[in-house]
Amino acid sequence: MIGFIVAGLVIGVLARLIKPGKQRLGLLATLILGLVGSVIGGTVANLLGTGDIWELNVLGFVVSVIAAVLLIGVAESIAQSRHRPAH
Repeated sequence: MIGFIVAGLVIGVLARLIKPGKQRLGLLATLILGLVGSVIGGTVANLLGTGDIWELNVLGFVVSVIAAVLLIGVAESIAQSRHRPAH
């Protein structure tokens, strides 16, 4: 469990470093998006037969980071739409 949390945090931080621009996300949001990205990456790797969903492998890690980058983009879009004044 602790390994999964650490992996999620590492994936979230890497995704934030890859994503251009400044993200207004706290540590908890980074962790959660990294964990979700990690589950997505593990699921894709499992479906492709390269390993178990909870097992660390190259394909799962790469897909996890890509998924986390996309999730950060979605989270930013949602946050920006909530802070825009209504016209």
